[in-house]
Amino acid sequence: MIKINLRRLILLLTVSTALLTLTYTFYASYRTQRSLLMEQAMETNRAYAIKLASSTDHFLADAQRQLAYSARLLTPLMDQPAQLVAEADRLQQQNGSFNSVFIIRADGTALAASPRRPALTGVIIDSPGIRAALKRRQPMISEPYIGASGYLLIFISQPVYAADGQYLGYVGGAIYLQEKNVLHSLLGENYYRDGSYLYVVDQQRRLIYHRDPKRVGQVVADNPAIEAVIAGQTGNLQLVNSQGTDMLTGYAPLRRTGWGIIAQRPTAATLQGLDGLMLDVLRHTFPFFLLSVLGAWWMSRVIAQPLSRLANTAQDWDSPHAPEQIRRVRSWYVEAEQLKRAMLAGLAKIHQKLGRLNQENITDTLTGLVNRRGMQTALAQWQAEARPFAVIALDVDHFKQVNDQFGHDTGDRVLQYLARQMRNGSRSNDLLCRLGGEEFCMLLPDCSQETAIGVAERLRTRIAATDSPTGTPITLSAGVSHWPAGGAAVETVLKQADKALYKAKHNGRNRVEAALS
Repeated sequence: MIKINLRRLILLLTVSTALLTLTYTFYASYRTQRSLLMEQAMETNRAYAIKLASSTDHFLADAQRQLAYSARLLTPLMDQPAQLVAEADRLQQQNGSFNSVFIIRADGTALAASPRRPALTGVIIDSPGIRAALKRRQPMISEPYIGASGYLLIFISQPVYAADGQYLGYVGGAIYLQEKNVLHSLLGENYYRDGSYLYVVDQQRRLIYHRDPKRVGQVVADNPAIEAVIAGQTGNLQLVNSQGTDMLTGYAPLRRTGWGIIAQRPTAATLQGLDGLMLDVLRHTFPFFLLSVLGAWWMSRVIAQPLSRLANTAQDWDSPHAPEQIRRVRSWYVEAEQLKRAMLAGLAKIHQKLGRLNQENITDTLTGLVNRRGMQTALAQWQAEARPFAVIALDVDHFKQVNDQFGHDTGDRVLQYLARQMRNGSRSNDLLCRLGGEEFCMLLPDCSQETAIGVAERLRTRIAATDSPTGTPITLSAGVSHWPAGGAAVETVLKQADKALYKAKHNGRNRVEAALS
């Protein structure tokens, strides 16, 4: 029996332990890397699906807002063919949201279409989307269907109502799912050479977007990702698709339509090269394996830390603390510093543009006073704060005569003159509004009704004693009310001020009347 000495035994034990440890570490590393790659791929696809679902939801919301704006413009134009055609062309061409646009009368007759189709104009179009829009008479995004043109499409529509509430018809935009459309622009750039792609299904499991246009319109059954997403779930999983390919999948639903966006990547593509890489590492870096892993882990953490913090901050882009959080990131290499500066510059520009757009949105362009939208916003805030305020409703007496006698340009100057006089007679925290035409309003926070009557009377007296842009004085009528008034709603107090204004008109104009408290 051969005996082994201690030195060899220790050597054998050490080598065996090292080999066993290395083998286990290598196997565990392989399994960990494989699992991590798959989980990251699925999570990336889920995040992609959520992002694109949000983007698509925003697009649909923007499309509906475009149509809603157009519907308001169309109310007085439904009997003017040339204007209808021009509006249809504008909608279809302004940003490429729709492949075609239709304006339909309440009886289903097509009044205008863009691109222009003489054969359709003036005839009743019968299709599922047309029927549904006429029946529902409300904003609608249709289920996909085959239209009169023979295309598989979705139809987004907005009803058109007259001022008296009469239903006049609707304006709608079609997106042809089997043709180049806005969904291709939104989603098509997310295709990768490694086999990654995404598709969109409706509630009937029908493909409404796919990288292969020939598959659009197909119904896909027995796909767990599709079943989950049309049930309104967000998540990821590994599955075998209808083509027999093992896929790592992420999915998210669209809030507005119930459609589902599914992003997936072949498992084989995700794991491609992992086996060869692990063997190569084992063969060439065996003496320094553990040290290299430790060093790589530490270096990747140090390198990724600035980018990771910037990415985390980008997720809360609208936070007021975002600029300060970005400034605190230690960007110790050039690329991270450039990205940090670009994010700070972009954030500053966004905030600047948003502030300017918000101000323009609540300002009357003629007088520079707050418009009705801005007034409603302020009233909502004051009501939430339970802040009392007085209302002065103002109206220029016989303003139509000013326009008729001196022209609309002089009429505009009269309105600007009145706005200046209102500013001269108000406090810095008073809200001065133009509600439309010659109708104005002053909202006086923390002011009693009696004080407001004095303010209105002084303004009326000053206007009546001062030459206006017409060369002679004009006169005002005013109505005053106060909130809270016996628990009345804000809308009621505004109406009380209007009633008091009408009373002033009825009692001879050029006077101030107060609402009964």
